[in-house]
Amino acid sequence: MSTDAIVAGPDEDDIAAALEAEGATVARLNGVISRPALEEAGIVDADLYVLTDIGQATTIPIVCDLSEDVRTVVYARDTVPEFVKGQLDLAVDPQLMDAAIVADELTS
Repeated sequence: MSTDAIVAGPDEDDIAAALEAEGATVARLNGVISRPALEEAGIVDADLYVLTDIGQATTIPIVCDLSEDVRTVVYARDTVPEFVKGQLDLAVDPQLMDAAIVADELTS
C-alpha cells in the first residue's frame, strides 16, 4: 500500500526525498499555505501531512478539519506552538533524528 504525503514548507532536511525513497507519493507545498492549496494538493485523501515550517502551524487545525484520517507530523528544529500540540501525531527535530529514519517509521 502506497502512502500519500504532503510536505509543507521548505525541506532543508530532505524529508520529502526520504519519504519518496520509502515509496510514498509526495506533494510539496511552499509559501503561504491556504485551505484551497491544501485541498488542491490532495489533503482530503492524504495519509500524512508533514510540516517543516513552524510559521505555518495554523495549517495543522485546517488539515485536521479537512481529514480525520491524516497523520500530522512536524519535522522542524523550532518549538511547536502550544495551540497545535493536541492535534499532532508526531513532532521530531531533524537534529535528533535523520529524515530516512523518520520516513521509514511513517511509511511502515
